[in-house]
Amino acid sequence: MISSLNQTFNLVLQAVKKGDTIFVGQYLFTGSETTSVWLEVSEVKGDDVVCMIKNSATLAGSLFTLHVSQIHIDLPTLSDKDKEVISTWGVKNKIDFLSLSYTRHAEDVRQARDHLSKLGDLQQTQIFAKIENVEGLNHFDEILQEADGIILSRGNLGIDLPPEKVFLFQKAAVYKCNMAGKPAVITRVVDSMTDNLRPTRAEATDVANAVLDGSDAILLGAETLRGLYPVETISIVGKICAEAEKVFNQDLYFKKTVKYVGEPMTHLESIASSAVRAAIKVKASVIICFTSSGRAARLIAKYRPTMPVLSVVIPRLKTNQLKWSFSGAFEARQSLIVRGLFPMLADPRHPAESTSATNESVLKVALDHGKASGVIKSHDRVVVCQKVGDASVVKIIELED
Repeated sequence: MISSLNQTFNLVLQAVKKGDTIFVGQYLFTGSETTSVWLEVSEVKGDDVVCMIKNSATLAGSLFTLHVSQIHIDLPTLSDKDKEVISTWGVKNKIDFLSLSYTRHAEDVRQARDHLSKLGDLQQTQIFAKIENVEGLNHFDEILQEADGIILSRGNLGIDLPPEKVFLFQKAAVYKCNMAGKPAVITRVVDSMTDNLRPTRAEATDVANAVLDGSDAILLGAETLRGLYPVETISIVGKICAEAEKVFNQDLYFKKTVKYVGEPMTHLESIASSAVRAAIKVKASVIICFTSSGRAARLIAKYRPTMPVLSVVIPRLKTNQLKWSFSGAFEARQSLIVRGLFPMLADPRHPAESTSATNESVLKVALDHGKASGVIKSHDRVVVCQKVGDASVVKIIELED
């Protein structure tokens, strides 16, 4: 650990120069005006970096981070310690997602995926690239293409970027994620709730705007790690998100997405957009999508339909030549992070359609699940998207009593 710290410090010494900005702050709170010290480098003398303190702040707690603004430090994105934790704790708990901090290039994602590919079940783990500095923003397009999703770390981005630029990069990044059909996650939304029972009006508006911009998820940090009101924070942020979703302009979003995709569409893209269009036209209460990888359901959710998308994951039988097992659990759980997508894992003993009066179909199970959840009622219309042989089919069914 000491050699690792010395290596990091030596690399910082080599990278910083007079006039550079360094922030020292609480973990998950760096950049906060009252809990981070803002330093300006005056000179570098041997092993010492002499700084001028630019603000008054209180450093409290046991976990601290050091962030050097707009400086490239040649450290690996995944350290040896990271790899050890993933290979032990990660494998044991079959992690669904890996948040890759300080992703700077697409190669960072590729190296992480290569490491996961050697760890059995973790080859299914999705990688979310965490964009935390200008270097990551400069390579955003290539990172997005390689990653399964994006986390915008606004705390550290807010240090690297001028305050007046943060909203612009956030909106552009979320838009690109939406058009690519990959989840966009926003951080640092209600910092004040670390110590207070209610968010500020600006924070409440910020959460709502993140939803209206197209974000899939909100990631809380200090508010739930060491905040005084973690449960209340989750409840309030959830309520704000629900209110914002009610006024989301789905019609405009759908047209914008179709225009961006252009023509000719791929086969799957065409089926997904047609399913959403049909559901809107007939005022369906839900879209049910049968899928094995989850890709078809994610494509439907990409068009942000006004009704829930029930992703029915059909397990697939696979073998490693030593034992047989069913896949599907990973895919079902990973769908939870996609906005508007609600997964259920089908029983592999049930066929996609009934073959006899006594054979309970997956569709009936899905409809019963929808009824039990309160999203489907008698006489509702439901749009079903599934594969029949080599063909993809979109059909509309109307429920009886």
